[in-house]
Amino acid sequence: MPLIRRPQSGREQLIVALDTADPARAQAMAAGLAGRAGLLKVGLELFVAAGGEAVRQAQAVAPVFLDLKFHDIPNTVAGAVRSATALGPAMLTIHAAGGAPMVAAAREAAEAAGGDARPAILAVTVLTSLDAATLAATGVAGGTSQQVLRLARLALEAGADGLVCSPHEISRLRDAFGEAPYLVVPGVRPAGAPAGDQARVATPAEAIGAGADWIVVGRPITRAADPAAAAEAVVAELPR
Repeated sequence: MPLIRRPQSGREQLIVALDTADPARAQAMAAGLAGRAGLLKVGLELFVAAGGEAVRQAQAVAPVFLDLKFHDIPNTVAGAVRSATALGPAMLTIHAAGGAPMVAAAREAAEAAGGDARPAILAVTVLTSLDAATLAATGVAGGTSQQVLRLARLALEAGADGLVCSPHEISRLRDAFGEAPYLVVPGVRPAGAPAGDQARVATPAEAIGAGADWIVVGRPITRAADPAAAAEAVVAELPR
């Protein structure tokens, strides 16, 4: 079993994305958010700049969602998951589009390296920056919802603990797979906030109300004049 458990409060449902290439800024943001978020996200931008030290610094404040979206041959992904598991994240991401053997290899590697304290393996379905037209340009027909459901089924049957999806697919995934899979949902914006480069968005209350376990919020918090207050405002929007 993964170490992480489902959140029990609005604060625990919030993941704040520390999306910056400046490790000192990331550390300061994390410190300012102490007690105001359930997890902190370390993604590609920060991890490439600071490596495992970024994870360790964030973990001093809150559990870490390591969002590196591994997508490679199964052996390479298994090795990457073993290395990532050694850093102690609560959750880490792979791309469901890597196929069932890759997902299974990631799950097996996490279990072998982490045992009962392994991270949850979350499969990314369709990035929240993509819409039906962008998918069609890459050769994927049928729209985003169909592709999300197809990849979700593949990933869950191969051993993923949960999924990363846009707010627009939460209800469909719950209808198809029930309450068992963890659902982590980026593309969440407080009411009135700009969408940025996200194509499929919702408010925090809408995402949680539809069945998300965790929501991921970045710029509306980290670029606010008062990030701590912005995080508290997001939590205040949540149904519980």
